[in-house]
This record gives sequence, C-alpha cells and structure tokens, in this order.
Amino acid sequence: MTDTLSAPHALAPQTGPAPQKLKRSIGVVGGTLLTLSCVTPASTLFVVVPDLFGSVGTFTALTIAIGSLLCVGVAFVYSELGTLIPSAGGEYAMVSTLAGRLAGWLVFVLSLLVVMIVPPVIAMGTADYLAPLVHIPAPLAGAGVMLLATLAGLLDLRANAWITGIFLVLEVIAAGIVAILGFAHTQRGAGALLHGEVATGDGTSSLVTGALVVSGLAIALFITQGFSTAVYLSEELENPRRSVARTVLATLAISTAVILVPVVAITLGADDLGALTGGDISGMITAWSNSAVGTFISLCVALAIINAGIVMVIQNSRVLFASARDKAWPRPVNDALSRLGRFGSPWVATLVVGVPGAALCFVNLDTLYGVTGVSVTGMYLLVSVAALFSRRGAHREVAAWRMPLWPAVPALLILVLAYVLSMQETEYLLWTGGITAVATLYWALYLRPRRETRWLVSVPEDEQHV
Repeated sequence: MTDTLSAPHALAPQTGPAPQKLKRSIGVVGGTLLTLSCVTPASTLFVVVPDLFGSVGTFTALTIAIGSLLCVGVAFVYSELGTLIPSAGGEYAMVSTLAGRLAGWLVFVLSLLVVMIVPPVIAMGTADYLAPLVHIPAPLAGAGVMLLATLAGLLDLRANAWITGIFLVLEVIAAGIVAILGFAHTQRGAGALLHGEVATGDGTSSLVTGALVVSGLAIALFITQGFSTAVYLSEELENPRRSVARTVLATLAISTAVILVPVVAITLGADDLGALTGGDISGMITAWSNSAVGTFISLCVALAIINAGIVMVIQNSRVLFASARDKAWPRPVNDALSRLGRFGSPWVATLVVGVPGAALCFVNLDTLYGVTGVSVTGMYLLVSVAALFSRRGAHREVAAWRMPLWPAVPALLILVLAYVLSMQETEYLLWTGGITAVATLYWALYLRPRRETRWLVSVPEDEQHV
C-alpha cells in the first residue's frame, strides 16, 4: 500500500481557502442517541433478523453473538483510529492516512456502497409494519421513508438528536415487549440455542452447518455495524478525542443487548420451527398477546425505521461532504457537495444520498443484502489493516484512545474477516468486485495523475487541540 499520507500532511490544515467546517453541537449522550438510532436495534430486529432466522434457524442468536464478539474487536479499531484521525470521512480518512491513498479510496467506495444501500433496505421494511393501518407496496413505502428522512436530514444536528432520541425510546420499548412476551411463552429449553435447526419447505427440518453460520456472519456484522456512525460524527462531537471512543463502545454494548435478548426470546418462544424460520415476528407477537399489542409494536417499528432513515441520511451525507472537501471529484462536484445550508448541514450531499436511496427501494432486496454484507466485511478488513500502522512514526505521539492487545486484535480480525469474505456467494462478490474495479480505474485515470490537487485527505486543524 503505497502513496501513504505523511503524518504532518494528514494532520495539518489544507492550504488555500479554509474549507467549511461542521459545527460542534453534541456530546456523548447526543452522539450515542444518534449512533444507536443508526444501528436502529428494533428495526434491525424486525427487518433484517427474520432473514437470518430463515437461513440459520435456532442458530440465529449464536450467529449474532459471534458477530457481536467480532464487532468488539472492530469497535476497538474504530475507537483508536477514530480518535487518532477524527474526520467526517470516517473509514476512508483513517485508512488513507495510515495505509495509503489508494486503500483509502477503496474503503471510501465500499463505505459509499454501504451508506447508499442500507437505508433503503431498512426503509422497505416499513410496509410490513404499517399493514395494520394501511397496505402500501414495500418499494413505495421505502421510497416515502427515504424522502421524509432526506427532509429531516436538512435540519440542525441537535434538533435531529432530539427527534431520533424520542423515536429510539419507542424502539427500545418495542424490543423489550417482544423479549418479555417471548420468554413468557417459552416452548423449548435454552439448549435449542446451541442445536442448529432450520425448517425446510416440505415441513421437515435440517441441521444448520458451520459453513452456513460463517456465511451468516456477514449479515450479523451488518446488524450491529451502525456503531461506526460515531466516527462520521467526530467533527460534530465535543471533545472527540474522548467522546468518539465512549460513543462507539457504549453504542455497541447497548445495541447488542437490545437485539440479542429479543432474538433469544423469539427463538425460545416460537410455537414451532416453521414459525421461527418463517420470521413472522409480528404474527408471533399477536399470537402471544392480542391484535392491539401487535399493532402497537408494528407502529413502533415503523417509527424506528423512519428514525433509522433520518440518522443514516445524516451520516451518509457527512461522508459525501468530507469526500468533496478532500477533493475526490471534479471541482464543480466538490463545490456542490461541500456546500452547507442555513442549518449547518451539507444540504446538497443530503439530497444526493436521499433521492437515489429512494430509487434503490425498487431494486431486488436479496441483491442489496448480499452486496451490503460483502461491502461491510471488506471495509472492516481494510480498516483492520490500517490499524496495524496506527502506532508508527508521528502517529505514535498523537493523543488518542488506544486499544488493548494491539496488534493482536487487528491481526486476528484480518484473518477472520478474510475467511468470512471467502464464504460469501459468488454473485455478490462479483457485484462488489466489479464496482470496486471501476472505482480503481477512476483512481488510476483521474485521481492518481492529479495527486497534488485531488484526494487530499486531511483532518480539520482544530481537531489537534481538543
């Protein structure tokens, strides 16, 4: 990985006109609320987890637990690199600075895939949970949520922190009710969590193999991956050298509990293996209680999905804003994407994220899931590689939160994530690989020949003193 930015260049302000800066307006609590809302535990539980039930059955809780353990190592990496290089660019700023500009560009492309695909994937789940009141096709419901989230994303970040905080409370209440109902209607012992079975189409069951669990880890990583939002918000967090790590680790701990406990309860409380594999959580809730409770939970989940859309649009617009500030595109594009509105938000970048996101709601959902899983795994892999270089040269002396057991943690993550990546379906590997190949051509033909004026990754000057 060559063409690495030197520490002085990476940590110094750019020359020329001062770039526009995002406003510091939130602390650890506000950052945690926004980040938790991006993980969106309840909507993830109701929208993404059912697909995992369909593939690994009673091993779903185990798969999520293993993924969460992997995410502890990933959270350590993000906490150290996020405080060492606090930039709205997130992963790409960290990797560009530590492992090279080409590696950073590839991480940016993978993160862009994730930030463009995940919101519509979650948003399309709204239709199922609005069904008690109104029937709307999933693509139309998802597109509506994306447009609504885009409008909210144009507001001041502090206002959005309060909005998403209120919605988050409803999410946690919904997840808590599901856990209580599931445990109260337990049909099988705790041993079922360690005995992998999944229902087949002919009414029988089959054992879940280790290969299926490993393959499912890509989705498991996707389920809790939103904790990285704290890094994207680092330019708007007060005292980022301390608050980024606290926000990342707190978010991972809370989101894992909010997701994993109800998953265990659902696994134990499902009437039969077919119901569990079918993943109809709303139907289970209604069977455990009554239609009124089922409707309440469904509406809470619908609000949670809208909440997730708002926070994801906020996060993702910051990625595009940072890429424009770092001159990743031709000048007219950079000027547009780095433009801030009256509320201090990057309004053009927000529209660029939200409107195409609405269009993606009409793409096949399985393809979106597959490409996202591959992209998240590949992105974590490259960030872990960058972590191996986080304590060399001038970076060794920079004030930052430092992970325990370095370099063993990133080295182990690299091995495990590479194996998980190798177990993904060829179709999704080819889709992601093809997009990455096109991005590499853009780097080779446009960015690299203009290395003095393009892709100038930097951290705002005042970050060094907070």
